[in-house]
Parts: sequence; C-alpha cells; structure tokens
Amino acid sequence: MTEAQLHQLATALAGEFDNRPQSLADPAWYLHLRLWQRPLPQHFFGEGYGLFIEQISVTSGKPPYRQRILHLTTKKNGLWGQYYALSDPSAYLGGATEPERLASLSRQDLIDIPTCGVTIECQPDGQTYSARLPGDSLCTFTANGVTSYVRLAFDIGPESSAPGSPLVFQMNDCGIDPETGKTTWGPKMGPFCLVKQSAFALPG
Repeated sequence: MTEAQLHQLATALAGEFDNRPQSLADPAWYLHLRLWQRPLPQHFFGEGYGLFIEQISVTSGKPPYRQRILHLTTKKNGLWGQYYALSDPSAYLGGATEPERLASLSRQDLIDIPTCGVTIECQPDGQTYSARLPGDSLCTFTANGVTSYVRLAFDIGPESSAPGSPLVFQMNDCGIDPETGKTTWGPKMGPFCLVKQSAFALPG
C-alpha cells in the first residue's frame, strides 16, 4: 500500500500550481505565487521520485527563486520527503519550465541538508497528504554565511469531496527565529493555497 501511496503522492505533486484566486481575495496577506514541481528522471535517485522545485512571485517581474530538490521515498514503512539545496541554483534558473536545462543536473550538484526531511502521512480520505518536520525540529541550512531556520509544512489533496475537484497544494513554510520561536517570514494568516493548473507526467 505504501508504494501505491508514494506513486499517488508524486503524481499529485508533479505539476504547476497557482494561488491567483487567494491573492485577489486577500492581497494584503497573500502574494500571487506560481509554483512548479518538475519530475526528475527515474535514475536520478534510483528509487522513489525526485522533483525539481522553483517558484515565482507573479507580479514582481523577478526571475524564479527558491530552487530546491525533493526526494520522495519510503522510510520505516511510511512516506518520507527529503529536501536538498543546489550548490549553484542560478545554473538551473528556469529549469521548471524549461526542463532541458536540467539535463546536466546530477547528485553532485546537490547539498545535503539532513535536518530538512519531512514525514508524510496519508489522511483518512485516502487522497490528502500532509508533510511535517519530525517533532518540533526545524530545517536548518547555511547559505552565504547566514544560517536559516525554517519550519516546513505542506498538504496536498482535493479542494472538496466533489468529483473532479481540483488539487490544492497548501504551502506553509515559515522562517523561524530559534531564540524566540517567532515567525520571521511566511504566511501569517494560514497557508498559501495553490491550485493545480497542469500536471507533469512521472518518468517510467
């Protein structure tokens, strides 16, 4: 059952997502974001599924940012998502919409960030998946000499129980001040709710 859930999860996550309705309804709190999660070739990790992820702030006119890799696999009879950073994110800028730019991407281009792994649970409806860091841990990484602390969390599932309901990716990543526990960036009025616009086929 776990392997079937892993495939269902990867299929749900692979695609383009957008929160335009949410940003129009509440522009003071929600940027208009577009997120891509592009599947990597099956041989990249050898097991499970790999996704190249990046996003844009649609109205900013700035290039894509927050490039990262997510490896979905099974761990101790459950689902696990391990995030990796890129040693040179700019080398793969725009790779989510121009996948040919990812052709040279290899494991050697990834930076291990062991604290940035999430347990993923399938909810009772059998279609919604929730990812959280274990316990009260934080994702910790250092870039350009600055150490960041992030609470990672996402949910993905149908918007409603109605047949054909669109998938919604709820992104609730937040920067955390480790001394005070207060949020330094991220959504303050609930997660970004990005509706799936198109699907990307999984390899194989």
